[in-house]
Amino acid sequence: METRLALIGIIVSNRESTKKLNDVLHEYGDIILGRMGVPYKAQGLNVISIIVDAPQDTISALSGKLGMIPDISTKTIYPAIPQ
Repeated sequence: METRLALIGIIVSNRESTKKLNDVLHEYGDIILGRMGVPYKAQGLNVISIIVDAPQDTISALSGKLGMIPDISTKTIYPAIPQ
């Protein structure tokens, strides 16, 4: 099955949502190539970047599950040039 590279940007506005966030990320751990988190204490936010390589429908499912968690905002971006 063909896979795609994607970057999922996540902003966490309430730390109480991180348990659910980490549970979902653990569920999809086999497609995650890298993860970087940066706390932005001045705004009370956490910013996380997730790099994934997976079929399009799997990336969409992950992004959808993340977007349904309260106090979590996500955006998925793909390379401009198709692989």
